Amino acid sequence: MTKLKSLFITLVFWGGLLLVAWLMPYKIPLLSQILIMGLFALSLDLVLGYAGILTVGHAAFFGVGAYASGLFAVHGWQDPIFGLIAASFICAVLGYMFGFMMAKGTDLARLTISIAVCMLLTESARQFSGITGGSDGLHGITMKPLFGVFEFDLFGQTAFFYAFVVVGLLFVLFKVLCASPFGLSLQAIKSNRKRMHALGISATSRLRVAYAVSAAMAGVAGALLAQTNQFVSVDTLSFERSAEVLIILVLGGAGRLYGGLIGAAIYMLLHDLFSGISPHYWMAGLGLVLITVSLFTSGGILGFINTLKPKVIHEQYSP
Repeated sequence: MTKLKSLFITLVFWGGLLLVAWLMPYKIPLLSQILIMGLFALSLDLVLGYAGILTVGHAAFFGVGAYASGLFAVHGWQDPIFGLIAASFICAVLGYMFGFMMAKGTDLARLTISIAVCMLLTESARQFSGITGGSDGLHGITMKPLFGVFEFDLFGQTAFFYAFVVVGLLFVLFKVLCASPFGLSLQAIKSNRKRMHALGISATSRLRVAYAVSAAMAGVAGALLAQTNQFVSVDTLSFERSAEVLIILVLGGAGRLYGGLIGAAIYMLLHDLFSGISPHYWMAGLGLVLITVSLFTSGGILGFINTLKPKVIHEQYSP
């Protein structure tokens, strides 16, 4: 039954995106945002849901990836694939460096460090306005046609299918990683870190690697945002962006394969719905939904779905 549910969710999510893009092409920009935020939430899920590293500053890598890709494009390196690779490499290095602090510290120290990093990078982006554009954001981002053929059109069709393929490939890698011995060891470290130490497994080194991989994925998500929007704002580095992706993950279900993607779809659709009803008070409606999900579900939307098990009637036959 678990495999059937997984197959059902797979068809609903990926098939639903393609179906909506075909039936309602004016919603394509929204679909692209769902994919990008879904990838961002996946990156957070690796360290929070699977490895158990508490952080509320993951937007640091999302923003660095966006600025890295944007700056490369502004200065002549306009190939989209190069921008993704460069952003992922830079963020992986930063993630591994910060991983030394995040893997060893207590939960409170991790939260403090992650918030501080976001604040430092946000303020740096504002101060070095000659490079980043400051509070006005980074403008002038233009991308070459994808593979020299597919131009980024005004309707966002190329951007959507580009994001669809990139996020799909990274989701497959994420799925393989979580099912691998390395991914299973992360879950074991989250459950009982002392026991893993007793077995001779270095939890610290594995957490650093997980943090670097997560940072690279967040950097790719940020690079996709910069390339598809052709603009980068300081908000990509902000604590508010970190809080937003955390809400997405909680909404979908942390530690679950499709938690980040489903959470992103629900969050972005609710955002679009409530902001259409009231542009100034849309957060009130979203807040009520989050309270309802938190009170009446365990493990987000996917946690609630997993509790819907069919009743099986066992008939006993006496000889």
